[in-house]
Amino acid sequence: MDVSARFTAEEIERARRYATAIPPADLDPRIGALVNELIGRVADKWTMMILDILAGHGELRFTRLSELVEGISQKMLTQTLRQMERDGLVVRTVHPVVPPKVEYRLTGLGLSLGSAFCGVWVWAAENLEQVEQARQAFDRRAGTG
Repeated sequence: MDVSARFTAEEIERARRYATAIPPADLDPRIGALVNELIGRVADKWTMMILDILAGHGELRFTRLSELVEGISQKMLTQTLRQMERDGLVVRTVHPVVPPKVEYRLTGLGLSLGSAFCGVWVWAAENLEQVEQARQAFDRRAGTG
């Protein structure tokens, strides 16, 4: 499946806008701290996978989400969702039924973060051949390929 097909033209355009914007010189230091924190979190493969799955499926129960995030343990899924909820990226809804029904969905903030990182997908799609050629050339020179 073409990964870029998961994103709308508007999301791709927004990602390109973020990618070409230049932050102001008098940037609030809290913004820099937030960027570093979010990059660390989103670079975590579980957060990115959860963002992607919830963006594609909407609201999901914990069990269904754990089935769709291949390789994640229940503990890691719980920890990642809690951190995403703390950051305002997901909403956790507990329905008052027996047994409890818990569902997760992205917030507008979560969707916009996914859109911002959509630029990485766009960049990868546009530069895949060059990166593969560079890696092959390096491997040949290093004798590892």
